[in-house]
Amino acid sequence: MQIKCQPVTSEEEMNACLYIRRDVFVEEQKVPAAEEMDGMDDMARHFCARADGRLIATCRVRFLGSAAKIERVAVMKDFRNMGVGAVLMRYILQEIGKTGDIQLFKLSSQAQAVPFYERLGFKKRGNEYLDAGIPHYDMVLEKQA
Repeated sequence: MQIKCQPVTSEEEMNACLYIRRDVFVEEQKVPAAEEMDGMDDMARHFCARADGRLIATCRVRFLGSAAKIERVAVMKDFRNMGVGAVLMRYILQEIGKTGDIQLFKLSSQAQAVPFYERLGFKKRGNEYLDAGIPHYDMVLEKQA
């Protein structure tokens, strides 16, 4: 399976990304729809991953001063544990890393996903907390010089 990552550039792609997020977070994980659709999508850059032309994963990045906050990382259920999330994350880190003023990558990881992000170089910061009833940790990765 060849995975191709890219910025979201059309309304059709954005709708497909929102469908994946709804499927993963609202349907699977029972996150309230109002929390998932938080009104911040217009303030973010969105990215997606495709396999065989089909959109299979998504995330968004918001810029907070010199930090890039990676959010809403979602991979369709049938494509998990195949490296899709890692390919998408490496793409995002590379693409956003080209931006000279970004010094730090941040994210809020579900506790069960912490080892995944640690393999990408992220480190836990602070204590566990609940977000939408799911245990999370804040994680950071300093941009490499």
